[in-house]
Amino acid sequence: MTTPAMSAARENVLRLNYPMSLGTYDTYAEAQKAVDYLADKDFPVQDVMLVGTDLKQIERVTGRLTTGRVLLGGALSGVWIGVFVGLVFTLFEGMDGMMIRLTSTMLMGAVFGLVWAWLGYRMTGGQRDFTSVTQVVATRYEVLVEHKHAARGRELLAELDPMRAAQEQLRANQAQAQAAYDRQQSTEPPTP
Repeated sequence: MTTPAMSAARENVLRLNYPMSLGTYDTYAEAQKAVDYLADKDFPVQDVMLVGTDLKQIERVTGRLTTGRVLLGGALSGVWIGVFVGLVFTLFEGMDGMMIRLTSTMLMGAVFGLVWAWLGYRMTGGQRDFTSVTQVVATRYEVLVEHKHAARGRELLAELDPMRAAQEQLRANQAQAQAAYDRQQSTEPPTP
């Protein structure tokens, strides 16, 4: 059970007081590499946070789902449940007849799993005749740090990848120039 105090403590761990961006990365591996480099340089990484943004779900189709595959999967799942039940019975009833008990619970589990899987598959009406693996991933990963460490963090990351640091600086300069231009345009009276 989660108490309000536990929730508040968890929320504080996932928060920085005055976060500043050290950079954005296309993959988690790149962001992780940056934080690892900072840690290697004795940077206070306890004040760093990785934030994945623009979440998307990726689903990779792995194969066609047939009645045979459904029945086999159901039977195998049932066998595992049968093994578990058989072992529990063995704990309470002793070792006498263990193999018979284990075999019978495995068979009953296989039949139960097979029937259950078949019923579930039939109820879908062929709406999803494929197997897949899904994962939620971020489009970008941003490395944030407490404001008091931002300058040092940027210096260290510039050592790690000078070209990337130059590109980040160029983007920041362009954003500042665009903001200044927008302010200028908004203060000038329109020309007739």
